[in-house]
Amino acid sequence: MELIINSTSEANTRDIGAALAKALQPGDIIALTGDLGAGKTALVKGIAQGLGVQEPVTSPTFALVNEYYGQMPVYHFDVYRLEEPEELEDIGYEEYWYGEGITLIEWANLVEDYLPEDVIWITVEKTGAAKRQLVITGQGSRMVNLAENLKDMAEVGEID
Repeated sequence: MELIINSTSEANTRDIGAALAKALQPGDIIALTGDLGAGKTALVKGIAQGLGVQEPVTSPTFALVNEYYGQMPVYHFDVYRLEEPEELEDIGYEEYWYGEGITLIEWANLVEDYLPEDVIWITVEKTGAAKRQLVITGQGSRMVNLAENLKDMAEVGEID
C-alpha cells in the first residue's frame, strides 16, 4: 500500500506530521528516509506536536535517541552516525520499538534488518525549494489503519 502526500513548506510538513499523529497507535514504528535536509526532522516535530509533546524536538544525532512525553511516549532515533547497526543492541532498542510509545527512526534504511515487517516507511523527497513529497508505504494492519485514518489529510497536504 502506498500513499503520497505533497507539502508546500516546512510548516506544512509539520502540519502533515501533526495530522499523521492522530492516526498513530502505541507500538507504531515509523521508518523515515530521505536526503540530508529533506524534512525528516520537520515531520518528526509535527508528529510530536500532534501527540501533545510540549518540549522542543531536536534531532538526536549524537544521543541516538531522544524521549518525549505527550499523550504517549515518543522515541525519536537518528541512526545516521551508527558505525554498525548492531550498536542498537547496546542501547536496548527493543524496549523502545516494542513498547507502548511511538518510535520514529531517521535514516531507518541503515538499520533495516532490525525493523519488524509491519513498520510504516515514510520517504521525504525534495520536489522544489520548499516543496516536499512524502511517500508512505507499508503492509499489515498498522498501514491499513493509518490509511483509513488519513481521509482528512486533504486539509493539510495534497494526497495523490
